[in-house]
Amino acid sequence: MFTLPQPSSPDTDDVKPVIPVTESCEVMTTLLRFVYPLPDPHLSSLDEFGPILDAAIKYDLQNVISTLRRFLCSSENLRKSPMQVYAIACRFDLEEEAQIASSHTLSFNILDGPSDEDLKYISAWHYRRLLSLHHTRSKNAQEIIDPTNCPPEIKCMQCNSAFYTSHGQPKWYYDWEKQAKEELAVRPVSDVIFSMDFIAKATKASGCSRCSESVFQCWTWLEQMKQKMDALPTTI
Repeated sequence: MFTLPQPSSPDTDDVKPVIPVTESCEVMTTLLRFVYPLPDPHLSSLDEFGPILDAAIKYDLQNVISTLRRFLCSSENLRKSPMQVYAIACRFDLEEEAQIASSHTLSFNILDGPSDEDLKYISAWHYRRLLSLHHTRSKNAQEIIDPTNCPPEIKCMQCNSAFYTSHGQPKWYYDWEKQAKEELAVRPVSDVIFSMDFIAKATKASGCSRCSESVFQCWTWLEQMKQKMDALPTTI
């Protein structure tokens, strides 16, 4: 910009050239600190990220763009604010970052969480892609834990001892299935429902004092279900 010809005037020869820009002082200061041979500035949050990336793209600062893209998908941002990362990535057509962020949103209830300001800048198509990922994965994950898939040899010595209960699954499994499907409906990932705490709560809720024995009996099968669930598509 500073190489563009400037009008010459005797009255302004000693005045430094001024190039008007639309960015704020804070944005330009941060942007220039990325360019200068100094340590990169610290970005405290994603809230200030959008205008800086927008300016870097506008002025075609490729090295700065690469640095900002790495910051966007940092482990901390993906852990704390995957929805905001996804929105920013979609806003600036960063498909790779959008895919990475979409997988991290699976651990969050995206319909009941706080609304990020960055969502205002993405299209309905981008948002629908994310909803479709959650819905499809939730549906397929719930099908995996259907009681009909339970091996017939999985029985509880107490609650399956009667003739009319011998053909079903242990009581704990029905309680676990119900709670697991509720969890998968909002967070379609396997980490929570296959944790010992989650299974223990279902076992306790069954009211059967011997159901815990059948939990260990079918642990291999539970691990197989978890592997099937983890193999489901995780990105848009």
